Amino acid sequence: LPDAEDDIVEDSDDSIHIFTGHTGELYAVACSPTDPVLVATGGGDDKGFLWKIGHADWASELQGHTDSVSSLAFSHDGQLLASGGFDGLVKVWDTSGNLKSTLEGPGGGIEWIRWHPKGHLILAGSEDCTVWMWNADNGSCLNVFSGHGASVTCGDFTPDGKTICTGSEDATLRIWNPRSGESIHVVRGLTCLSISSDSTFAVTGSKDGSVHVVNITTGKVASSWASQTSSTEGDPESIECVSFAPKFPWAVSGGMDRNLTIWDLQNSSPRFICNHEEGVTCLAWLGASKFLATGCCDGRICIWNCLSGECVETFKGHEHAIQSLSVSSNLEFLVSVSMDGTA
Repeated sequence: LPDAEDDIVEDSDDSIHIFTGHTGELYAVACSPTDPVLVATGGGDDKGFLWKIGHADWASELQGHTDSVSSLAFSHDGQLLASGGFDGLVKVWDTSGNLKSTLEGPGGGIEWIRWHPKGHLILAGSEDCTVWMWNADNGSCLNVFSGHGASVTCGDFTPDGKTICTGSEDATLRIWNPRSGESIHVVRGLTCLSISSDSTFAVTGSKDGSVHVVNITTGKVASSWASQTSSTEGDPESIECVSFAPKFPWAVSGGMDRNLTIWDLQNSSPRFICNHEEGVTCLAWLGASKFLATGCCDGRICIWNCLSGECVETFKGHEHAIQSLSVSSNLEFLVSVSMDGTA
């Protein structure tokens, strides 16, 4: 047995601001694209909050959801915030926390929310297998995308705003025409997705530990990488997060195999495999730099230099798994939310 004093060694807390307004696990975080200190968080206490880094006396509660606030997103102009709940509602707020409108329609919980890159259109995926698109300014429903056979767990507009990509627990990626609502292509097998800045490719991660790069125009799989976990270690571990690098020809994936893998897209091979002590749940690029943050099941956040594959910093403070990460618009702050109820 360890000595008694060994049990009370506490990890240091590297954070500069702790937000403790929530009374349950936190699921979502979003930093404003225009205000470097404005942050939105949502969680299992059915609440969302707007608060400011370094302004402990300023917070605005986002009231009205009757179930967990699962997703948050600021519009690209920073004027509006959308919150999605497991109550099936999407609510639109101004940056002071005043409710502008409530968007209804989905028959199940909201899994994610995205804004159109050039306007006030909102896209949301639901547990009821559908994806909805609304005009946030007047609250009207513009389209419903039906075709998935299970909860729609991820999705987004392409950066040019001309196409929609969605992923579902039915293990398919669907590529849609936003105007007609038609499904243009179906690609099978994924848990998470990210779209390239030129709107031509999507990278997807799967429960079987594989990663695929899909051509959005043709629906063809351009390249695939099998799980990096050898079969001797049992079942491959699920990929939880993927992304294209903002300015390098790389894709990255993180998962329950405790690895961040940095893929070279030109050679279709791993540049580096970055080991973690626990599973990787989420990631965020620090702007258009070579640095990437990963959030882990053990409550730690690691900063990686993706040119060298080295971990250059580890941030401690959370007591449970990191659920989501967001970077402030001026790149000075990294905000994390955790199952421990704090941001």
